[in-house]
Amino acid sequence: MAHDGQTLAPTESPLMVDVLTLTGEALPEVEALFERAREALRGLVTEGGKISASLMETHQNAAHGLSWLATYTEALRQLRAWAGRLDDAGSFGEMETLILQIGFGEYLAQIRGGIPMSQNEMMRLSDLGLDWAPNDAVARLCAAGNTSAARSRLVALMQDNHGRATFGATGLDEELEMIRDQFRRFSDTEVAPKAHEWHLKDELIPMEIIEKLAEMGVFGLTIPENLGGFGLSKASMVVVSEELSRGYIGVGSLATRTEIAAELILCGGTDDQKSHWLPKLASGEILPTAVFTEPNTGSDLGSLRTRAVKDGEDWTITGNKTWITHAARTQVMTLLARTNPDTTDYRGLSMFLAEKTPGTDEAPFPTPGMTGGEIEVLGYRGMKEYELAFDGFKVKGENLLGGVEGQGFKQLMQTFESARIQTAARAIGVAQNALEVGMQYAIDRKQFGKSLIEFPRVSGKLAMMAVEIMIARQLTYFSAWQKDHDKRCDLEAGMAKLLGARVAWANADNALQIHGGNGFALEYQISRILCDARILNIFEGAAEIQAQVIARRLLD
Repeated sequence: MAHDGQTLAPTESPLMVDVLTLTGEALPEVEALFERAREALRGLVTEGGKISASLMETHQNAAHGLSWLATYTEALRQLRAWAGRLDDAGSFGEMETLILQIGFGEYLAQIRGGIPMSQNEMMRLSDLGLDWAPNDAVARLCAAGNTSAARSRLVALMQDNHGRATFGATGLDEELEMIRDQFRRFSDTEVAPKAHEWHLKDELIPMEIIEKLAEMGVFGLTIPENLGGFGLSKASMVVVSEELSRGYIGVGSLATRTEIAAELILCGGTDDQKSHWLPKLASGEILPTAVFTEPNTGSDLGSLRTRAVKDGEDWTITGNKTWITHAARTQVMTLLARTNPDTTDYRGLSMFLAEKTPGTDEAPFPTPGMTGGEIEVLGYRGMKEYELAFDGFKVKGENLLGGVEGQGFKQLMQTFESARIQTAARAIGVAQNALEVGMQYAIDRKQFGKSLIEFPRVSGKLAMMAVEIMIARQLTYFSAWQKDHDKRCDLEAGMAKLLGARVAWANADNALQIHGGNGFALEYQISRILCDARILNIFEGAAEIQAQVIARRLLD
């Protein structure tokens, strides 16, 4: 590809323009704007030299707007880095050029005019008292980066690419691409053909699928080799989660249960707990579930009221939990409870590895001291959601995580980076599924004598779906890279989750729109994809909570 430095005009072919140079010149302008915005927010919420929680709440729109601006800044930085790596490797072709051009053009235009935080909430620079007069590169990209011609050309190339699961080069190394290929094939043959039936019948994912995942090493992917796992990277887990979720989010989320439990034990468990539990988790011999949330507490985990009282060497649990995924047929619960009754915040919480007997359809919760009922849900049905009640439920003393009371909240916080990275990966998988289903329907469906994909509004939707997938994907890969290199990445993981969830919902909504009335029919799988996509903006930190956490972290 030639880079001759020509300027970008709306009617020019993108290949006649040095898009790498333009985006490279635009990026520092965005970074400088973000720094101005951060200082503007700091001025709004600082009182007595410290960040004021009450002022953060008063200026919540501005704070959350900064979070979205920071997310866009990092997303564009990672998209540009991806393009640079491909260019260095000699694999930056026309499709990748278009993704870069359209992505920068659209996101820069949104920064100037308004970033959508939700369907009816916009982040505007004026919320932070800012205006922006960017350089010529930004202006050119805003004016001519995301054009109808560019979108149409990208979709034409996507069709020539035979609908591959990943449009454009991902920039992954050979080992990760091999892992992707393996799990893409599994999703295409074992998951996707059956997922809609599982959803419509509201059935648990068959144990046969779980057993096959165990044989493929999914549950031990990132657990160290000396503890029964494969010791692979978080990046490998991202790729696996993405491809399995592309088939069905429920299957992609099975490994999340184990990932959370394993991370808790690795970070906070005793040596005996690690050697006892991790090999069994890695092999799939036992399945875990996370038991954290309570009615009326939501994201305010510090307000949990479930009690754990010492009973000799053991513990007795009393209280109620809700939104517990895959609770019935699991063997162990990572259960958060209050061990210090004199506390009313996070300091009195402890984490337990609470053993239970797997249930059946007839008796889902046979273990003494606990009962439960199913919560009927729109989507994300393959593992089911439950409310649980504990009354005299017994936990062995040796199953207090780490053997020390009062560490539960801290232990849980240590898992949030991995959990949010994986949730971002699941979102990318759902978004990719929506794109592929929407694109195939647009090719097959004929209206007014031609395929839907030939209409610019339809092809434009598909192009933006592909572009935003790549943007969210590169941000998620970067978060995983940070984690794999022992760098703090709570900020990047939160951003990846925030953006990925929005992209998944937008893609599912647009793919359903392409289906028209058929998309509203239960028999079409896009109706399931839409329901599955909706949960991503809620679990592992609702979008509003995520934006608040990001904003507070940005001001540290």
